[in-house]
Amino acid sequence: MSTALVSIFAMAYAAIALEHPLKVNKSASALLAAGLLWTIYALAGGDFHVAVHNLHESLAETAQIVFFLMGAMTIVEVVDAHNGFYVITSRIKTTSLSSLLWLVGFVAFFLSSILDNLTTTIVMISLMKKLLDRHEDRLFFAGIIVIAANAGGAWTPIGDVTTTMLWIGGQITTLSIMKGVLLPSLACLIVPLALTSVVLRGREVVSPTFVERRAGYDTTPFEQNFMFFMGVGTLVAVPIFKSITHLPPFMGILFGLGILWLVGELLHRNKEDDEFKEHLSLVSALRRIDMSCIVFFIGILLAVATLEHTHILSNLAAWLTRSVGREDIIVALIGLASAVVDNVPLV
Repeated sequence: MSTALVSIFAMAYAAIALEHPLKVNKSASALLAAGLLWTIYALAGGDFHVAVHNLHESLAETAQIVFFLMGAMTIVEVVDAHNGFYVITSRIKTTSLSSLLWLVGFVAFFLSSILDNLTTTIVMISLMKKLLDRHEDRLFFAGIIVIAANAGGAWTPIGDVTTTMLWIGGQITTLSIMKGVLLPSLACLIVPLALTSVVLRGREVVSPTFVERRAGYDTTPFEQNFMFFMGVGTLVAVPIFKSITHLPPFMGILFGLGILWLVGELLHRNKEDDEFKEHLSLVSALRRIDMSCIVFFIGILLAVATLEHTHILSNLAAWLTRSVGREDIIVALIGLASAVVDNVPLV
């Protein structure tokens, strides 16, 4: 059974890593793997009652992560619908490419510590399209934004899905990860910034001649500021909620989502334009979140759970301990592997 489970998981993992060449969405590969692995485990494990019990246990752990991600992604979508990120991006004004690079890098770094790094990357790269006209300049900044967003997402429990997984699972705590990872994360940002800014030194910002706007969906400055600070405040309050109540983080994010939903309904209840009102609503935000990403997490986490319940992961850990011995080297090898394969199933 173990050989079959490992072989199927390896093939599914390869399909996930080769998503673009194969032209098969990784969510489909993850769900297929989860279904096959649990089927084999139930049929070949000898006791289907144990398999069902373990599935319920794994589902509870997976649901916590999924509910948290859905809540966080919806909050970000609501803020974006109100053009809330303009609160930050409108304050970025400089004519020097080198200065702009440092400014954008640090904004992306700290923004991704509150939002997830994918959202931060999308927001900041969208901004660069409005600020920079030259294609080569945009490429420089896109690279720095990706580096800054990943570095910034690593030092808080809500900045990246992998840290969120570990936080929900109890492997890390809020203060410990912030104290232990902030300085290394800053180093991962500052070194590339310093090297890249040398290349761009003395060059001026060339802005595009057009201004991109969302026709028909212009919110007031009050609405932008209010929903931005409400959304960010809700995300920041989740670790505080967990430390006070000791309830799982997904309960805090759902509680905050309920508050944001109520506030949004009250804020726009007198708007006469139904289409505009619908665009700003939390119901509309729920439709815009990336559900294929959520489905991928469900599939891959359930697939990995079979390897845990069949002791394949614990045997792998024991083999690494015997073969390598040093935990810091093992962690470094896992980090290097995450540059090639998807970091969510790896974590």
